[in-house]
Amino acid sequence: MTEIPEHLLKRSRDRKAGGASSEASSAPVPATTEAAAPVARAAAETPAQKPVSKPDAPYVAAAKSRQRIPYWAMATLSLMPIFLFMYVRGLQPQKAEASGPIAIGIEQYGACASCHGADGGGGAGRVLKDGESQKTFPHIEDMLNWVYNGTEAYEAAGVASYGDPNREGGAHYPRSYNGSAMPAQGSMAGGGLTDYEILGLVCHIRYDISGADPAGEWAEEYEKWCSPESAIFMGLEDGSLNFDSPELAGVGTAPRLGTSADQDIAAG
Repeated sequence: MTEIPEHLLKRSRDRKAGGASSEASSAPVPATTEAAAPVARAAAETPAQKPVSKPDAPYVAAAKSRQRIPYWAMATLSLMPIFLFMYVRGLQPQKAEASGPIAIGIEQYGACASCHGADGGGGAGRVLKDGESQKTFPHIEDMLNWVYNGTEAYEAAGVASYGDPNREGGAHYPRSYNGSAMPAQGSMAGGGLTDYEILGLVCHIRYDISGADPAGEWAEEYEKWCSPESAIFMGLEDGSLNFDSPELAGVGTAPRLGTSADQDIAAG
């Protein structure tokens, strides 16, 4: 067997190694890679297109195009209920605030309401509304005397009736209504009211509850006794007058027979 020299073997190995390296470097690029490269470059260079959206429905387009309400208008609209309330209140006639004797009477009537009713409709006590007070007491002096003294003082003095003895429907007697007694209201008769408070109470009953017209038939009485400018009320309030003063001889604190429109004042 012939032995191959070492230098020939080495040359053979070097040639093989060099040939494999050239084959590897000269190997063809796969067709798919070469074809994909231009496509990728074209895709990178082409700008992205926005997706095409469907047009809005007519009602959606109308809602989007509708003008929005300004914020300041919303604040104004929130105040509308208050403006409406004030407007309605402005349309309603405002009742004049009571003053003078009637204002005092309003404060005192609560004690009377338990018997005569909050509106004067009656109950344990007689009806006061719808002109009943004027029918029974054509003269305010008689009503003041009755309210001041009450049932027991009239009975003790032997005075049989109170108010107008010729009253339509018959005279009123101290216990003729449900057997109830009228409590005395005057301070000297066992009650708790002063003379000016009793005047205020009677004025409130006659003009607010019973409905006397201060500008009509009862104008003279109202001006003298129950108006805010009443000199009698101011005199009773400051203590310069009382029901027994000579100027008020028609009142008095002693129970007495009432008077009618055609009858002089008579002491009981």
